[in-house]
Amino acid sequence: MPRFFVTKDDISENTVYISGDDSRHIARSLRMAVGDRVTVSDGEGTDYECELIKIRDESTEAKIIFQSLSPHESSVKITLFMSYPKGDKLETVIQKAVELGAARIVPFESSRCIKRPKADKAQEKNARLMRIALEAAKQCGRALIPEVSLPVSFEEAVGMATECDIAVFCYEGDGTVSLKKILESEDSPKSIAIMVGCEGGFSPEEAAMAENRGMKMANLGPRILRCETAPDYALSSISYHFEL
Repeated sequence: MPRFFVTKDDISENTVYISGDDSRHIARSLRMAVGDRVTVSDGEGTDYECELIKIRDESTEAKIIFQSLSPHESSVKITLFMSYPKGDKLETVIQKAVELGAARIVPFESSRCIKRPKADKAQEKNARLMRIALEAAKQCGRALIPEVSLPVSFEEAVGMATECDIAVFCYEGDGTVSLKKILESEDSPKSIAIMVGCEGGFSPEEAAMAENRGMKMANLGPRILRCETAPDYALSSISYHFEL
């Protein structure tokens, strides 16, 4: 069933109003008809099954048949902190992170980044990344649109990560423990931060700073993973631990 996101303001009693590109998509691309059903999410965790009652390019109206809390959201709020990789890898990382349950993605600069965000292009780039997150959320049935933050520094990222119940620093150096042990160390955490480096990983100085600030040093198994693979591994492990 096609899925669309609206705001609370677009929901009035038993009617949902879908506008803009989504309405045109319903009318022209999907060629839906009055009586067809769609799923609409308010972006805050509630899904509405609706029946289309009026279709126009600029605005579509749908009658709410029933509503329910979405079963597709994790009980743990997961934030992925991703150091800027080369090329368009960040776009792929965001798409897969949304599919794997991340509620927020925060790009950051670390000392070994080859690609660094340009300040004058940050807003434009962020808008594109948010669109990727939105489309991924629609595709995989999410009831929330994960946030993609504007880029921050390494120090800012560590500070944000340590506000979570569990803050995991993915590192291939010495002094780490398995991600499995870290996830088992707390009962029913409400939030988890996962920090992943770029192609060159993290410097020893960065690892020391993160550990001193209270982050848990985690290894992701016996193999060295590519920077675009590591987030998938970590997020899949969290999903397996808390959802399956």
